[in-house]
Amino acid sequence: MTQTLTIREMCDIYQVTPRTLRFYEAKELLSPTREGSKRLYSKQDRARLQLILRGKRFGFSLEDIRQLLDMYDHNGSNQAQLNRTYLLAQDRIAQMKQQAAELTLAIQELETEMRGVEVTLAAFRNAAE
Repeated sequence: MTQTLTIREMCDIYQVTPRTLRFYEAKELLSPTREGSKRLYSKQDRARLQLILRGKRFGFSLEDIRQLLDMYDHNGSNQAQLNRTYLLAQDRIAQMKQQAAELTLAIQELETEMRGVEVTLAAFRNAAE
């Protein structure tokens, strides 16, 4: 892979739109270099985009993602970044488990309602026969 990628190449590789990349740039999550009006994305930009997309998939806010990315220390152990990531992940898992429990309950309630509707529809069919 070349040292830099154009916006089109980034979109093709990471399955995002140019608008998404420009949005992440406006939010200071990515900082491509410029050659005139052309944006060029470095290896670091590609790594950051992968982390952004993963964070979004896990439900982290863009602000949380930006803060985590900004905590990266090129010369350090990144212990602070890892600690913060761990705490955010624990919180997100708790939220996701709560959402899963709420969805399970909603599914059960809807299935119960559907069984009642099935009985009513069967009664209508039997009455029509």
